[in-house]
Order: sequence, then C-alpha cells, then structure tokens
Amino acid sequence: MPLHAPPAPAPALRSVLTALGSPTAVREARTPSLRAAPGPVTPDLPLPVHVLERNTTAGATTRLAGWRFLIRSGDRAVAAAETMLTPDGWAFSHFFEGPYIASTEIALRQAEAVGQPFQPRLLSVPELYMLTLWLHGDCAADGAGGAPLATDLLVPLAPAPPGIAAYRPYRAAELLPVLNLRATPAPLLGPSDPVGPAHADSPAA
Repeated sequence: MPLHAPPAPAPALRSVLTALGSPTAVREARTPSLRAAPGPVTPDLPLPVHVLERNTTAGATTRLAGWRFLIRSGDRAVAAAETMLTPDGWAFSHFFEGPYIASTEIALRQAEAVGQPFQPRLLSVPELYMLTLWLHGDCAADGAGGAPLATDLLVPLAPAPPGIAAYRPYRAAELLPVLNLRATPAPLLGPSDPVGPAHADSPAA
C-alpha cells in the first residue's frame, strides 16, 4: 500500500471512542447518518488536518488544527469525528457529515492506485472554503508538522472552488500560487483605473 498514514495520537483516538460509546454524544450530533447507522460504528483512517496559514512566493506555512477520523459502519463511512488540541491534550470536538466524507474516500482510493509512496494529510484553505488531500512526499515525517514540498501532490476534494478540478492531483508548486491569487482580495478600482483584460482573473487550472 503506497500510502503511509502517520499514527494518530492515542488520546485523540480514545476521545473519539469515548464519544462513540456515549449515547448522548451520538444522539445530540447533527449527523442523521451516524444516528441511523446499523450495527457497530468504528473510527478509521485518521488524518491530520492542517490549515494553510501563509502562502507566498517565499513558501507556504501550515498549522495543525486537529485529527479527523472517518466513522465507518460496515463497508462505508457515515460520518467523521474531529478532535482538537486543548491545554489538557487531545479531546473530541464534534461529529459531522457532508460531501467531504465521500470525497475523502474517493481521493484516498485514487492515491492508493498511484503506486508512489505518500503520507496522506488534509490541507484546509479557509479563505476559499476548500479542502484538499495533501500527499506528502516524506513518508517518515511527523504528521503534525511541516509545510508542503514543491513536489507534494494536492488533490482538491469535491466540492472544489470553480475553475479548480476536484480529484485532479496538482503539484504543490503549481496549485499554491493559484490559491494565493484566489485568496488575495482584488484592489478597489479608483475613478481613473482602467477596467479591461489587465484586471481579468486568470484561469485557475
């Protein structure tokens, strides 16, 4: 298997197992699929979630925001569990569902078929409401740290922003400059500023 997932912190996994074992936590979660899941549910495929904090021509920096576990019932994921780092250590945050559950599984299956070893992570771009599967080339790296290498692959998950193809693997060196342009507010036009092709947005991909 070419994907080498970093191990999740044991306290993060324990917090998710505790939440899954709590009828109150499951009942109060806004996840109908989780509440209606037949049989036992189990956490699977933990991935570190990084947030893109700075993205410039000099390089990108990220911040670890938490660990995400897909919650599986039988052979399919019905929800996900998010954990966060608190002053007392890793703790359960919330359950959720939505399109990123299925698209994460699709992107992971595609990455497994590539044949090249990668360390899978998730990279969130809040300014664009975008989530990508980040395939890090250093499989031995600490999953909690680091920034995208130029040769890393970023796979936008569906739904992706307009003009960016979901599930297409982009080199980080190719996609990060595009994201930087998308996330930078356009300057306000003054009375004498021309409006023409020079101000048009470039195609994303």
